[in-house]
Parts: sequence; C-alpha cells; structure tokens
Amino acid sequence: MTSHLPRLRPYSDVDLPRLSRTFAAWIAEAGRCGYDHVGEVPHRIYENLRGRPVGELVQLWEAGDEIVGLGINLRFGAAFDVFCAPALRGTAAEMAMLRTAYETTARAMTADPVTEPYVLTDVFDCDTTRIRLLGELGFARFRTWDDVTVRELADPLDDPLDEPVAPEGFVLRTARLADADGLARARNSAFEADWTAELYRSAVMTRPGYSPEREIVAEAPDGRIAAFAVYWLDRHNRVGHFEPVGTHRDFHRRGLARAVMLTAMHRMRAAGMATVTVNYNADNLPAQRLYAGLGFRREHQTYGFRRPRTAAGQDSC
Repeated sequence: MTSHLPRLRPYSDVDLPRLSRTFAAWIAEAGRCGYDHVGEVPHRIYENLRGRPVGELVQLWEAGDEIVGLGINLRFGAAFDVFCAPALRGTAAEMAMLRTAYETTARAMTADPVTEPYVLTDVFDCDTTRIRLLGELGFARFRTWDDVTVRELADPLDDPLDEPVAPEGFVLRTARLADADGLARARNSAFEADWTAELYRSAVMTRPGYSPEREIVAEAPDGRIAAFAVYWLDRHNRVGHFEPVGTHRDFHRRGLARAVMLTAMHRMRAAGMATVTVNYNADNLPAQRLYAGLGFRREHQTYGFRRPRTAAGQDSC
C-alpha cells in the first residue's frame, strides 16, 4: 500500500462489482465492526440516494489499482458514510476521507441551515478508531442510532427455521419489475416516504446490485403489496442481510413481515449463508419484537455523531 494519500475519483455504476468484492475482502480481514454488510453498499448508494447523481455524491479512493476507500454523501439529505481499507484505518488517509465526505455533504445539503444545522454520520460502538477520528474533526455523539443484530443459520438440525405462513388469500413470492408501483406505495406507507413507481424502478430496481429475486413480497388478496423484505448475500463471508423490511400500515399485525423474512431466510440458508443480520432503529420497539421473535440477538449498536455545518460547507479544522 502506498504511503501517499490515495487519489479521489467519482464512483460509477460499473464500479459496483469490484467495489463489492473489495468490501467483502475488508470484512473478511477485519470483521464487521466498521464495515457492516456488503449489501449495504448498493442499498445506500441507490435506495438511500433516491436517484440523485451518484457521480457527484459517491466517491472512491484508489491506491494503484486497488480501491482503498468509499464515501457515500448526502444520505437522508444530511449524512455521510466513509469506509476504508483495514490497512488505512486510523491514518491520515482515513482522516482525509472523513474530511472530504463532511465537506461534500455540507456543500450538497439543500435544507435551511437553521432547520438542518448539522452534518451527520454513524459509527459502530466497537469502532474506537473512527470514534477518535470523528472527535478530532469536531464531531460529537448525540444519539444511539441502530441495533445491529445477528442470527445463526448454519445448522438446520440444531437451529431449525419455522416455515413461513401467510394469512389466507395472501401470496408470498419474489418481486417483479411490474411491482414498482406497489412497492413504492408499500415503502411510502411503511417509511413515510414519497417514492413513485418510476423513481423506484429507475433508482433501485434497474440499478446494479438489485435483483427482484431477492425482494420477497406478500401480495394481498386485492393485489396490493402488503409487506416486503430485500435480502443480500455475502458469499465470501457467508453472511446474509436484510435491508429494508417493511409492512404497509393497512396490513400490520398479520405476521406478514415475519413471513417474508422467513421465506428469505430459507433461501439464504439454501445459498450457503451461515448467519443473517439485520439493523433497525434502536427506538423501534415493533421491529425489536419482530426480530427477537425470529431469533436475532443484538451484537452491536451504532452511534450517531454530528458536526455543525459551516456557511460555505468548508472544513475549518
């Protein structure tokens, strides 16, 4: 690895296969702490950015022919993520990546600084290196963000999975491109979002990384999408992951989220996954009950950190 600071360039869609392999290799070397799941990469780039130009908001750092860093900016209109190669953790290179992501996000924020005064990021509770660097950059912890949970999948005899059961008239199946409108409506109801069919199709369903075969839906008798779960596979580390999971508010308390997740978990096990993970807002008690009932246990938490925006979005450190 070169001792010089890595060079920065914009991400493009064609980078995702190599980036995903690189990310999985980082996890294999250093563990999940500080990286999360490889499926979070396309989810955050495409679903979280909601059709915004990825070349402006997603950044890659390279050293020679290696990807050594990734920045995803303006998630949720105010937050960024930075991931870097294990060999660069705690170095001037990681500090430069964090500073660049802060500045990029601050400049791109469109909300009024009075109503959105902070740039945000989150960090694993175990990632003492990142916590130290954020403190040096003027960030302060302000909340607990997610519970990060895990469930073993390896042995079907010692750890059996329930069979998915849907209420009479509901159908469990994989998604189709033709479901874009129904999926948009279900997401809007579950997450108070404003997806349209066209935006969900163009920003998510036809983008790299997504496959309708990995989105399990519960279709109601009237044809509406009542619940959904997207699952991701990290074959290198044999870890499955859910992101996102949701239920349309008209269909709560019918066991539909459990049913779509169980359907996906059986498929994950058949694909060779040894464990499965899911993250959720630590304040979301219904999610906590759902995942605990499926055998997930908390492994980590993530903490939210924030730093005030400057007038020009420039770092004053």
